[in-house]
Amino acid sequence: MALTDEIKQSIQQGYRDVLAGKDIRARYGQRLMIAEIARYMGDITENDGQRTSPASACVVEAGTGTGKTLAYLIAAIPVAKALSKTLVISTATVALQDQIVLKDLPDLKKHSKMDFNWTLAKGRGRYLCMSRLEARLHDEGNTDSDTMPLFLLDGPKNEEPGTRAFFEEMLASYGSREWDGDRDHWPEQIPDDVWRQVTTDHRQCTNRHCSYFDSCAFFDARKDLDDADIVVANHDLVLADLALGGGAILPEPENALYIFDEAHHLPDKALNHFAASLPLNATRQWLKQLSQALVKMQPYLAAGTQAAKSLDRISSASREVDLVLNRVYEEAEQNTGWEFNEERRTAQWRYPEGELPEAVAELAAESRIATANMVRQLGVLADELQGAFDERKEHEIDRETAEAWYPVIGSFHARAEDQLRLWTAWCDPGNASPPVEAETNSETGDEPEARRKTQKSPPPARWAVRQRWDHAEDITLYSSPVLADNLLYSRLWSRAYGAVLTSATLTALGRFDRLNARAGLPQGSRFLVVPSSFRYGEVATVEVPAMSAMPTDDGFADELVKRLPDLWAGEKATLVLFTSRRQMQQVRDALAPDYPDLIITQDDMAKGEVLRQHCSRVDEGRPSVLFGVASFAEGIDLPGKYLHHVVITRLPFSVPDDPIEASLAEWVTQRGGNPFMEITVPDASIKLVQAVGRLLRTEQDTGRVTILDRRIIARRYGQLLLDALPPFRRIIEH
Repeated sequence: MALTDEIKQSIQQGYRDVLAGKDIRARYGQRLMIAEIARYMGDITENDGQRTSPASACVVEAGTGTGKTLAYLIAAIPVAKALSKTLVISTATVALQDQIVLKDLPDLKKHSKMDFNWTLAKGRGRYLCMSRLEARLHDEGNTDSDTMPLFLLDGPKNEEPGTRAFFEEMLASYGSREWDGDRDHWPEQIPDDVWRQVTTDHRQCTNRHCSYFDSCAFFDARKDLDDADIVVANHDLVLADLALGGGAILPEPENALYIFDEAHHLPDKALNHFAASLPLNATRQWLKQLSQALVKMQPYLAAGTQAAKSLDRISSASREVDLVLNRVYEEAEQNTGWEFNEERRTAQWRYPEGELPEAVAELAAESRIATANMVRQLGVLADELQGAFDERKEHEIDRETAEAWYPVIGSFHARAEDQLRLWTAWCDPGNASPPVEAETNSETGDEPEARRKTQKSPPPARWAVRQRWDHAEDITLYSSPVLADNLLYSRLWSRAYGAVLTSATLTALGRFDRLNARAGLPQGSRFLVVPSSFRYGEVATVEVPAMSAMPTDDGFADELVKRLPDLWAGEKATLVLFTSRRQMQQVRDALAPDYPDLIITQDDMAKGEVLRQHCSRVDEGRPSVLFGVASFAEGIDLPGKYLHHVVITRLPFSVPDDPIEASLAEWVTQRGGNPFMEITVPDASIKLVQAVGRLLRTEQDTGRVTILDRRIIARRYGQLLLDALPPFRRIIEH
């Protein structure tokens, strides 16, 4: 669909209106981004609502201060409306999701003449289930009742005083409409173990048959989805929808224009989503819980009925699973090269190239068959219980029994399906043969952007972890894809009507190759780096002081203890970033006695409270030094006076024992590549850029970055890392 004059006019007028309404000036980078996204969407061809042009994505790297959200909203809303497509905006964090829903969209609607509506989409597990809440309150006063299975399901009861009062307060707040049932809107943080007791998933939910359906928080929130022009979701929900085939929760990919904000998280989120794990001993304990639940359920089912027969079959199937799990445990325990050291009670074993030893592979095949049988029988029983909700038909199970037991069996069914995912992944023979090779550009030596299609993808990573506690131990089996390229291509990019990816960090070492390889972007995708509006060379410096020790030396922590006080002297607000928690705490313990009430580490309290205390000190005119690790290198925003100096203690190279990264490195080596230069250095570059990005958050900010890792100037790869940083004025001591 070519961009019509009407759409162009709508975009331009919308932008002018917002600038005038908010009394802000146009930003060059923002205008560039608006034009690029609008052109990309305008170039998509269609016939009768279906995309006819090849799959493609629009990738825009735009740094802090660009105004990315306004840019993609202004560009995409008029196009999506003209195409009658739903605009799906997906973020990686709840904070950005809330900002878009509560601030950016209302702002745009207020200051422009654009006509649109929006809704927020979250997973079912973020909402209160009234049926579970009622059962939990009922269960508080009963030790032997129809709801005993809930007790089995949730583990030990929380006997803390006030628990019942808390649930009653929850009920009263929801009943009076003071609270909408959304976990994120409750005034305090609700612990996971408490929340699990009052929420549900699709396997436990009785849907329209639930007596609370008309007042259900989840379905209430879903009512607006079909009519919304814009759906604000998150990466996890988009991936969950794609795993269900697409269109189960969100609009079908074919009818959606996607905007992935914080898009650098998408490949890793996809890996997490399609990974599987199974703790062997914990699963055997779970099988005992299942057995106890079946015994308690038996009196409610008439002998000879289909449901009663299913109960017997589940019982028999679970015994088979238990027997084979015991054999798997013995094999893994006795014939794996576990290496424990004195400090750690955990040992990890990765199967090279994802190849399982023959004995393990045979047991995995047996486990898959036995688990699949148990899943099938649990499914039959769940269907029988669900059938009892249909009042138009006679049924062998009464409704009261079905209401009490359907969520329980549904939960067991879901857990069994999770177990089956691991065995299926462990029995997967691996990759099919690679597609036809594409040609390399003979002039530049570069491989085309469709490199994903020219290489056989790496085999899945498979590994096991053995943990020891004081009175027990367990072995957990894992499987994960190594790259999300084929998953994202087949489930998302090839189907989506259109997709825009944006973030402040999408390039690594100045190129999009890393994102391309990990996200499997289509060949026809377009890429843009938006220039920043910051005058980097004038407002900030990057400094590499002389150091007597390298991070790989034993004395490096002592050197940090000696140097840090000089670096924060005279500064009001300093952030010191570490790559290791242990080193952070070691340095803090050495310095804290001499500098009381100065250092706060990110482990001292909740993240929000750490930042609040830091800002409060600065407001009072007192100096403050924050110590943090990886999550503080990316996820914090301290503009203006709240941060003037970022100290990076060492380059953020990833931990070498990560089994997925190790599997990827193994694959790169087999292809004749250099994993350090192809994986480790680009990954470190992205993390370093994100860490440096904490310094300048607005155009008025100034400050300095100090890097204490001399490898950035002493090693050949260091120049690549240095050149990928914003063009701050450099001060390097020799």
